[in-house]
Amino acid sequence: MQIALALVVTLVSACALNVGYLLEHSAVRTLPPLSLRRPLASALLLVRTPRWLVGFATEGVGWALYVLALALAPLSIVQATAAGGVGILAVMTARLTRVPLSQREWGAVGLAVAGLALLGISLAGGHGEGTDPGWVPIGLWLLGSGIASALAVRLLQQLVGAGAAFGLATGLLFAAGDVATKAAVADGHVVFVAALVVCYGAGTGVLQAGFQRGSPLATAGIATLLTNALPIVAGMMLFAEPLPDGWLGALRIAAFAAVVAGAFFLGERKHGQRGELPAGEAAEGAPDLQPAGG
Repeated sequence: MQIALALVVTLVSACALNVGYLLEHSAVRTLPPLSLRRPLASALLLVRTPRWLVGFATEGVGWALYVLALALAPLSIVQATAAGGVGILAVMTARLTRVPLSQREWGAVGLAVAGLALLGISLAGGHGEGTDPGWVPIGLWLLGSGIASALAVRLLQQLVGAGAAFGLATGLLFAAGDVATKAAVADGHVVFVAALVVCYGAGTGVLQAGFQRGSPLATAGIATLLTNALPIVAGMMLFAEPLPDGWLGALRIAAFAAVVAGAFFLGERKHGQRGELPAGEAAEGAPDLQPAGG
């Protein structure tokens, strides 16, 4: 019963989070360039935009539900369910925005839903919460994620493009936030609470800046891939969450792969890049956005 409740809460959480992303992106498109070098000025631009605040509040509700799900189920299962929920959300978003799904996106929806079905079947083999890895492994994971995200923004823009670099940094930070959230739920220590606030806050800032700099698929796709894949890996490696024995274990790994692949190919729509708000709701006269100086 507890695991079933966790899956339902996770699906609702995924919908709220991604509707929040959609609203945030529609608002960011109307703003002057955001700069990571001027975080206070950029933050003031965002909080003075009502549509962005509604999106951020919706995202906050989704995150609170995600925390509840983590208190009920292992990180890897919760994250896989959230990734699969993106497929269901894509169909809802297509109806809301009146932007039909492409053939590739319908294929991604099929992958995500199939992954959810496989995950449900694999739960017949049981599930375990794993173990507490302790402060040092979690601290190293979070520190490494932060350093890697900073290096991605600093060094990779010329090599792979700004969109991919910011998407990589966003995915690393959000994934680190998920790991810190699981640690905070399990341990309750204020250090992990502070870490998740920093990771999610920084990831949100990088995501908004990335929306203005790179191609939609590069930014949103890579961010989605890492945000979903890394917490699943952390659940199995860092928190030692066990797999079922035999074919059910193989089925769960296949489920993880399917939902992550589905979410990756729906990355554009998940982050509001293809699907915008219905005609007449988006702000008119949006400025021509250019990358921030420096």
